[in-house]
Amino acid sequence: MTLVLGAIADDFTGATDLANNLVRAGMRCVQVIGVPEADLPLDEVDAVIVALKSRSIPAEHAAAGNIGPVADALLERLDAKQTVMVPAFPLNGRTVYQGHLFVGDRLLNDSGMQHHPLTPMTDADLVRVLGRQTPHGVGLAARPMLAQGAAATRSHLEALAGQGVRHVICDTLDEDDLRVLAEAVVDHSLVTGGSGLGQALPAQYRHRGWLADVAEPGRLSPATGSALVLSGSCSRATLSQVAHFLERHSPRGFALDPLKLAESETHLAQALAFARQALADCGPVLIYASADPERVQITQSALGVERAGELVEHALGELARTLVDEGVGRLLVAGGESSGAVVSALGIRQLRIGDQIDPGVPWTQAPLPGRKALLSLALKSGNFGGPDFFTHAFEVLP
Repeated sequence: MTLVLGAIADDFTGATDLANNLVRAGMRCVQVIGVPEADLPLDEVDAVIVALKSRSIPAEHAAAGNIGPVADALLERLDAKQTVMVPAFPLNGRTVYQGHLFVGDRLLNDSGMQHHPLTPMTDADLVRVLGRQTPHGVGLAARPMLAQGAAATRSHLEALAGQGVRHVICDTLDEDDLRVLAEAVVDHSLVTGGSGLGQALPAQYRHRGWLADVAEPGRLSPATGSALVLSGSCSRATLSQVAHFLERHSPRGFALDPLKLAESETHLAQALAFARQALADCGPVLIYASADPERVQITQSALGVERAGELVEHALGELARTLVDEGVGRLLVAGGESSGAVVSALGIRQLRIGDQIDPGVPWTQAPLPGRKALLSLALKSGNFGGPDFFTHAFEVLP
């Protein structure tokens, strides 16, 4: 069999989220960091996910921009007329109805994401949001249409394409909607959105004869080394996970303060000394810059949004690089920007995707220069995972 799917993700945790769903659906996946080399080995690989950092950079630098301009650029490159936008992941509480994105029972702009320190989400109407990002037509495949099945949905998409609608936001409330959409768009050269569609597409690939059955597509080597959690996310879910960890392991957590990081290198040295001592005592150790919205606002007012983020990302990257060199072999990172900083600091270029920890988050393994054993690495989107994620993750690692 040959490579079936190539994907481009706009941040590192989004890439592993998609890869996780593909593996769970039976595809063998590799995630690469940045544009891969031409000689990337693809033996026994069904899907490659290219992880970029284009979501939070200035629009003019990301082909020129967020998801609308990027999708436009890809449509032009592929000589395609239309792409669907499917950001829903019902298993993780992300649904779309009448073009509006919900997190659980809350609209996106009332879910906590409106306080994201770098990419605040203040509008849940995806048709409106996307309309501001592209000069091309934006339409909607609403739930009543999906309820009529894949053939009707496919016809609706074709009719919209005939009207010049280039981007179609798709309502999605449950797994059945994902299956309908996967069947309707399996032959599209470009589909766009979140990872939910990734769990439904492999069945369609298999039905087409493009994908063979594989035993244990997420099998990884046994993990070795001490366990470390680095958290820069300020999402509600991550704050809950930090609180849960500290309630049970309070001596094993250290809070990074961007204001102190800005003053001198002393604070980072203190964090490193704390981690070394706690790691010597065994058990997972947590270093976190996660803070509530009020504290984040105070910090950003004092330092500026960009500077505050850079300080945290630099600190987490330095901690990861130093402590992995000293023997950490199981590393969990919370937050998309934090994950990018850590992966870059470690010089990781490729990840093999393993089994799921919680919906949307798998363990991965990566080779590192000069290190014989593989690094076991989990990159967690801020909003993903249950309250006990920071301890549960190490319990399920092979």
